[in-house]
Amino acid sequence: MSPDEVSEALSHVTAESQRCTRSRSAQETVYRVEVGTYKEFGLKLYYQQQRLAGVVVDALRGPQVFADDTALVGRAPSVLEQWLLDRADGREPGTELSCMAAGVPVSESLGVVIDVQRVGDHLLTRPVFVPSEAMDDLPHFLPASAWSRC
Repeated sequence: MSPDEVSEALSHVTAESQRCTRSRSAQETVYRVEVGTYKEFGLKLYYQQQRLAGVVVDALRGPQVFADDTALVGRAPSVLEQWLLDRADGREPGTELSCMAAGVPVSESLGVVIDVQRVGDHLLTRPVFVPSEAMDDLPHFLPASAWSRC
């Protein structure tokens, strides 16, 4: 989806407008990523070449997202990690789960990284949804600002 298509789709669930900014690394001469933000609705959207490339859901303000009847947003990371492990047991070995740095779990079939967000003395899950082509190089597919620093 393009930023305009996302804005149109989300206009049915939030009155907030998407605010877009562009980013690039110091080595790049063209903008690589456009970032759309719904701060009050709790979404950050990443676009590459005017196409949706990633969705980050805020642990406190974002909408709840479910996979297989399991809530993914604002949960204890250990609970979701165990759920992912149990879910992977019924799938072909080596095709379902992987990890990013610091053991952050990734479900390849769901296209989600179970990232975390610090809330006081606690960590809560803030899922990052990405397309299948991101799985080969997750840390570099989205800008560093997309990933938690907890």
